[in-house]
Amino acid sequence: MARKLKTYQTSLGFFDLAIAAPSMKAALEAWGADSNLFHQGAAKESDDPDVIAAAMKKPGVVLRRPVGSDGSFSEHAELPSDLGGDRRSTKAARKSKGHFAKKPSSRPVDKESERKAALAYEREERRRAHERAREEVARQKEHERRQQAVDKAQAALDKAEQEHAKRAAVIQAEVEALAKRSQTEDARWNKEKERLEAALQRARS
Repeated sequence: MARKLKTYQTSLGFFDLAIAAPSMKAALEAWGADSNLFHQGAAKESDDPDVIAAAMKKPGVVLRRPVGSDGSFSEHAELPSDLGGDRRSTKAARKSKGHFAKKPSSRPVDKESERKAALAYEREERRRAHERAREEVARQKEHERRQQAVDKAQAALDKAEQEHAKRAAVIQAEVEALAKRSQTEDARWNKEKERLEAALQRARS
């Protein structure tokens, strides 16, 4: 059974945000909030009929408008036009409105519209879940591709190190053999030199 939707509203960064969702938790997840804005008093369930109507037309979609404005919500809102203007006037205007000023709802409850909106929200949730799954598959493939490249590079390095170790061992063996031959030659020469010097000494005496 489709869950009944409510409209939630908050302000993040340069925008006021609104969404039709079945719960505060769902709204926070859609907004990408990393803390409970409702407990902090920075978000609320909206009873503004214009905001509710806009959100119910696109359930599950985060709608935006420039922060502090009274304009209509849409998927793609422009940045506030008074970013470089008088901040005090902007704050005063927001303060005069109160924190999430409420309007009495004058729209009659339309059960059929609520049902359609709830079904539309579920479709949007499935679409987002499908999109997240697709992105996760793409991330996994990219991770596997990088891991394969790392494994290939590591294997090449390991092979080169093993080859170097073999060659170094051969060279070391040759060095040790040459050192042994040099020692043998030195010993032979010392004996030969002693014999020849002794013969020379005898010839002089």
